[in-house]
Amino acid sequence: MSNAMYNKMWHQTQEALNSLLDKESQNTMESQSNQVFIFQMLATFYIKYVQIFRNLEDVYDQIVHPQKRILIRKILDGVMGRVLELKNEMVELELTEFHYFDDILQDLKLAPQQLDIPIPKYFLKEKLEVIKGREKILAQILANTGLDIPEKKYTVKGIPLEEAVKLIQIAERARQGRLRAMFMKQIFLQEYRAKQAKILGEKVADVGAAALQIQKVWRGFHQSKKTEKQREEEMIFLGMKPPPLYNEVSATVIQAEKVSSLRNEVQIKHEENYKEALVTIKDDLKLIEGPDIKENLQDQIRHWFIECRNLTGTFPEYPNVEEGGSAIIFSNKTPQQEEDEGWKMSPSVFLSMMEEGNNVYKDLWKNKDESWNFPQDYDPELIKQEKRKELESEIRVQVDELMRQELKNLKLAVDRKKEPPVKAAKKKGGKMKKKGKKGKKGKRGKKDKDLTADRTIESLYKELVEEGLLIQALKVNLSDYIGEYSYLGTTLRQVSIEPMPSLLDVRQLIALYGILPLGSATVHEKAPLVKSLLLAGPSGVGKKMLVHAICTETGANLFNLSAANIAGKYPGKNGLQMMLHVVVKVARELQPSVVWIGDTEKTFYKKVPSAERMIEPKRLKKQLPKILRLLKPDDRILIVGTTQRPFDAELQSFCRVYQKIILVPRPDYASRLVLWRQIIQRHGGIITNALNISSLAKVTDGFTQGHIVEVVQGVLTDRRTRQQTYKPLTAAEFVTMLTSMSPVYQEEEDSFKDWYAKTPMGKKRASVLTGGDTEKEKDKGKKKEKKGKKEKKK
Repeated sequence: MSNAMYNKMWHQTQEALNSLLDKESQNTMESQSNQVFIFQMLATFYIKYVQIFRNLEDVYDQIVHPQKRILIRKILDGVMGRVLELKNEMVELELTEFHYFDDILQDLKLAPQQLDIPIPKYFLKEKLEVIKGREKILAQILANTGLDIPEKKYTVKGIPLEEAVKLIQIAERARQGRLRAMFMKQIFLQEYRAKQAKILGEKVADVGAAALQIQKVWRGFHQSKKTEKQREEEMIFLGMKPPPLYNEVSATVIQAEKVSSLRNEVQIKHEENYKEALVTIKDDLKLIEGPDIKENLQDQIRHWFIECRNLTGTFPEYPNVEEGGSAIIFSNKTPQQEEDEGWKMSPSVFLSMMEEGNNVYKDLWKNKDESWNFPQDYDPELIKQEKRKELESEIRVQVDELMRQELKNLKLAVDRKKEPPVKAAKKKGGKMKKKGKKGKKGKRGKKDKDLTADRTIESLYKELVEEGLLIQALKVNLSDYIGEYSYLGTTLRQVSIEPMPSLLDVRQLIALYGILPLGSATVHEKAPLVKSLLLAGPSGVGKKMLVHAICTETGANLFNLSAANIAGKYPGKNGLQMMLHVVVKVARELQPSVVWIGDTEKTFYKKVPSAERMIEPKRLKKQLPKILRLLKPDDRILIVGTTQRPFDAELQSFCRVYQKIILVPRPDYASRLVLWRQIIQRHGGIITNALNISSLAKVTDGFTQGHIVEVVQGVLTDRRTRQQTYKPLTAAEFVTMLTSMSPVYQEEEDSFKDWYAKTPMGKKRASVLTGGDTEKEKDKGKKKEKKGKKEKKK
């Protein structure tokens, strides 16, 4: 796509956003009591904002005009934040983390794939050099300490000479046996052909019968091939099979990627030109227009002096620097207007940001003629407008100092009035301020005492790497977490059946709660704050992979505070305090950061098993709530716990630490179908008619992604991959390997669902489904009984 196409795409997206903002402002004024209607309204807004988000992300990534990019970025952050706000509203309304929009998607004529939350590319692009530098330092520290991941080395064991000779003899005899068998076969075939020729020579050759036989065989072969081709075309037409060149990258796509990379280079060049122009244009304005601006400001202020003198009989008091100086005199707003504006309740933190951006778009860019700016470089006139305001505010400060003195002189000359001395008042005020500051410092010193004030962040970073607490995240993208959508979610909920979330529902939540807030500082500060996240599910469903994906997509540091990893490190109470202090300090300084606690149920054990008492698994139990309290909205730090046995943990303290709990299920049939196909192809497998993927997905019910990857890696060896041209893959090869593995049974999945039903969110959801009024009445009855008992005692 060209620049013009992306500009057109931006204008269309802005129009859609404008109409959506109008609808939002209308709906916020109306009050509704129907829960179904409210959810439909919220879901519709959510889906439409996601579409705008997807388009804006593409536009911001590809458009090259530096000033347009600044505005698009502001609106993009606003849309991201609004998506998170609407998600939060839906969670509070339905009391569940998972929502299903099947009916709304049908009404809007959208496919489920269009609901995918995009991950803005600027998360990594803008700090690519920083991430690369950090990775280089981390790799160097790991290499120096010998903690880097060792490469697989195939060691050859030495054997005695006699045994080696015996092995060579066996191999040689086998080779000679194969050659002899082949030679004997050739002799046999020659003799057989000679006999056949002798027999046929005795018979009278019927040329017509021979031709008919050849015709019959050929026609049968030709028809079977034609039928096979027609069936193949029909299956492709129905969408049951991919087209022949489906997996091959076309030349158009390759060309588009090249253009995209070139556009990124142009973006960087235009950005540099724009930054240079900001300085040069301001300097030029200062030289050319600076004296005129100064003179105009002085004239305006003098005119104000005379006007006030004529109206009131005295000269006015000059506004203080804190109040804004002379700028407050000429502002259009009255104090009453300011008060009214402050009391207005905004329905969303991000709506005002989007509206402001949308208004700038309407005023500047909607009808702007850019025929002169084909390369889409910066617009100097817009820079001048912006820098004039900056220059005016800078000059105003200088003018205010001059005009304050001039006002004093006028008062002395005209009114012969001296200003009262203010030395005593200043001293008192100074003393009071000093006292206040001392008190605050003392309090802060107790709360936020820096235990490592004498050390650099680099040395602390190195220490954490050497201790194995700061680890290297695996390069895994969120898109690598493969699965399929749940197409029956709404239907099942309508008949009061709670559906198990699909793998892509889980992926959506990871993007919303983990990646978007960590990637954008603006979104993290203003959106509903998620400090901690728990991923609970059976072994092999990809919980650790999702943790690594969060780090890869946002460029975050990964800290490992799992019970097994911190065992024996920083011993004692003071050691634990120091460890947490260093982790939080480095995580805050080098944010975004992810603090991962693997097998987190061990930290919250109901009863510590005797085999694990030595490693003190509950060391962090009391400290984690304190860490969460220390985290502020501007700290892009996320605590992520993973567990496959949440039922072993003490529920109350567990749920107090983890703000959001996400159940990661075993893959359903649709997800297994996609998993088998994609994992086989990624490991060099070729899918043919001989391999029935549908049957394979059906018989592997209960097996996880981890099982599937292990099986595919085991079957598709280098030798087997080379044999595919004459020996296609079959389902039986994969099933054979699965027989030695134990699947996740339905009972285990039900135990996770039962455990989740006991969590605060699970209880609320259950009460809504069963009817919350009866429970309320029971609680009221219990309270009345308690009151009665107390009165009797008295």
